[in-house]
Amino acid sequence: MGDHVRGILKIAYKLLVNDRGKFTALLMGITFAVFLMIQVTSMFAGMMMKASATVANTGARVWVMDRAVNNVAGSIPLPDYVLDAVRSMPGVRYAVPFFSGGALARLRDGTYQAVTVIGLDDTSLYGRPLLVQGRIEDIYAENGFIVVADEELPKLGNPGIGAEFEINDHRGVIVGLAKVSASGLFGIPTLYTTLSRAIQYIPSMRYTMSYVLVEPTSAAAMPRIKEAVGALGYVALTEREFIDRITVFYKYRTGMGMNILIMTIISFIVGLSISGQTFYTFTLENLDRFGALKAIGAKRRELVSMILFQAGVTAAAGYGLGIGLCASLIALAKLRMPDYASVITFANLGIALGMVLVIAAVSSYIAVRKVLKIEPFEIFRS
Repeated sequence: MGDHVRGILKIAYKLLVNDRGKFTALLMGITFAVFLMIQVTSMFAGMMMKASATVANTGARVWVMDRAVNNVAGSIPLPDYVLDAVRSMPGVRYAVPFFSGGALARLRDGTYQAVTVIGLDDTSLYGRPLLVQGRIEDIYAENGFIVVADEELPKLGNPGIGAEFEINDHRGVIVGLAKVSASGLFGIPTLYTTLSRAIQYIPSMRYTMSYVLVEPTSAAAMPRIKEAVGALGYVALTEREFIDRITVFYKYRTGMGMNILIMTIISFIVGLSISGQTFYTFTLENLDRFGALKAIGAKRRELVSMILFQAGVTAAAGYGLGIGLCASLIALAKLRMPDYASVITFANLGIALGMVLVIAAVSSYIAVRKVLKIEPFEIFRS
């Protein structure tokens, strides 16, 4: 960068920060817009992570299910022959049954609490969580259950090993505490037990198996497995595909996605209107200075560079402040509310960055048009 260009940008920077009131207003407009955009999109990302918690925590590479299933909580029971058919398919290393259902647990104090019960294959316990207390073998003990020790645990009275409860007049005993990568969406505690016990304790329809979890021999075998399962009348999805299907369901089949979209658009409009108006007012107040620069020989591209630099500096500072403010608020919220569903992802940051660039481009375009139309003699004549 030459000294001449560096000098032009230095002048632009001094013009920008000289009026602290206008500069602060510009920063606040973009910061507030970024804060709102990151906040609402991170809430959606956090809710989608919780909605897919069972899939992520299980770790199965392929899920076999009914074609009508669109989220993990809305499973449709599969007949037993599906498991046998999948196990006999080429490319399948092994396949196990999996149960996921809801129930009401009666606690020792007489209160009731909704719980999610995960039934693991009795033989392999495939998909079992990582235990922090107890032994996994104790899940085979009489009435044995493992409880997930997450932010929902207090809803069960913070039970320890040996704590008792009831499900449908059946006695349950906590034999272990586990941790998982993500907790559920609706604030419901999760219990793990064997498949046979889950089916025995929870009333179900004629068929009792929610999903078939498949481990393929290799990644190349997945297309053949999907084709064979499709011919059987069902669908096989990889972990990522199942999570994407759940996200699409909540995004387009519920009001959640539309509400998030509307809030994001409103945030964008607020930032654009505040920043565009303030930047235009800032340009008008410095019009004589731009005219003077034009009179002493500043080229059109140099004036454009000054305005783009000012818009870029403001956008970058506002973007950083908005992210920092949002991250701080999320961290504070999670300290007070551990089950607060919000997580900042690279996608959220990319969406906010794109919208900030649009705000900066529109604001600078308005200012550039005004500056390029000015004639130096009008400045000196006034």
